[in-house]
Amino acid sequence: MTLSRIAPRVTLGVFVVAVSASAVAPASTATASHEARNIKPSHEARNIKSSHEAGSIKFTSKRLKGGLIECASENPGLAAFLTRDIAKSLKNRASKASVVLYDRTTHTSCTYGADKHYDSASIVKPIILGALLLDRGVHLSKDERDLARQMIVSSDNDATYTLWDSVGPKNIQNFLDKAGMKNTVLDDAGFMGLTQVTARDQAKLLELLTAKGNSVLNAEERSYVLGLMRDVQKDQRWGTPAAAPSDAAVQVKNGWLQRSETGLKDPWDRGDWKVNSMSAITGRAYDYGLVVLTENNRVPEGESPEVGWDYGMDTVEGVAKAIHHDLHADRTPPATGNPSL
Repeated sequence: MTLSRIAPRVTLGVFVVAVSASAVAPASTATASHEARNIKPSHEARNIKSSHEAGSIKFTSKRLKGGLIECASENPGLAAFLTRDIAKSLKNRASKASVVLYDRTTHTSCTYGADKHYDSASIVKPIILGALLLDRGVHLSKDERDLARQMIVSSDNDATYTLWDSVGPKNIQNFLDKAGMKNTVLDDAGFMGLTQVTARDQAKLLELLTAKGNSVLNAEERSYVLGLMRDVQKDQRWGTPAAAPSDAAVQVKNGWLQRSETGLKDPWDRGDWKVNSMSAITGRAYDYGLVVLTENNRVPEGESPEVGWDYGMDTVEGVAKAIHHDLHADRTPPATGNPSL
């Protein structure tokens, strides 16, 4: 990677915008430290701020750290459980986080800080691929297909910048416009990992990729993107897939970078980690998507830089485990759908 592509205040070395997880720690270490920890969230319902109904839809909300967690569902009680458990998963985390969930099967949605902007890191890469396909169709050259696979499956930055330059910002912006991703802002200096994204816009992208019909991208083009996300290498399948149903197809893209607003202090205090994850869960009876974006994952002074990265992953996975459990636990929410409001 050339220094000309590195943005100011972004940590140099292997973590510039988003690199493969294996560059941070051996795959065995990353896998071992981020396996599901058999967390069994309690389902004693409590502390839901408010609840109301509109037709067949149940709405609940709860204020957390100055923001509002809002869930809605046709499934009685599910909105309340999700609201409570998302709040519990984030309550004691120092990370700043945003969450968007949609589930077409249960007609359920949740949002928390959905329109807050974050540095994208590598979750911009499916956008670049979408723009490439919109511009040229699915019949790409062998070189383009090789680059696309490297970009998505192993999160290779050199391959990404080759495609970024080939597609060009006008075509990328055209894709964003057609996808309705109005709050996604490309970096003026051309640093792909500093694209400003929101959880709501990234969820729109997942919905687009898993939709039926030929909106923006046709079925073959969408299948191509999802296929690469389904093939993401093992050591990068952390985050939102944590505790997803074992019989589901999981399409994932993660992103991570260090970027300090005050610059580097020393090699062991490298500033604020941005850790983002998005997944589309499909197959069988599953048709839902989850986006969790985080920042302020700090490295304590004197600690290894990996500590901040690890903390961000744990924050994302805490939210994911709570949501997957609520959607697919072997239980039925109370018929009233109004637990201890």
